[in-house]
Amino acid sequence: PVTDGSRELHSLCAQLEFLLQFDLKEKRSFFGQRKDYWDFLCQGLSRRRQEHEGVRFVTSLDKLKTPVGRGRAFLRYCLVHQQLAESLQLCLLDPENLCEWYYARSPLLNPQRRAEILGTLYELDGVTFHLAL
Repeated sequence: PVTDGSRELHSLCAQLEFLLQFDLKEKRSFFGQRKDYWDFLCQGLSRRRQEHEGVRFVTSLDKLKTPVGRGRAFLRYCLVHQQLAESLQLCLLDPENLCEWYYARSPLLNPQRRAEILGTLYELDGVTFHLAL
């Protein structure tokens, strides 16, 4: 199993975060806090499901104060529960939402790249992750 001490885990998470932040439009909350991929994931999942277990778990963690911290915790939760590809796919099903959050250079807006990314993420479902949440 992959654990917190794995160098590959840190590289994977950094690449995932880079991908989700690449060409992300700058948005601000009502109080001026910069929104991040966490906000995109929450919005995309809320449009598709009643409530995602990962979102509920992450929002229950009082120590997490920033969208980036919440996003990182969500990625780890999804890796442990083998839900990353499915969760991201749900967010990518709505082209209007994608265009609202990302500029044209984002690989998430390119159907071929999006399919490659999701295919790779679905392969991760076969990997066991034992991570501290």
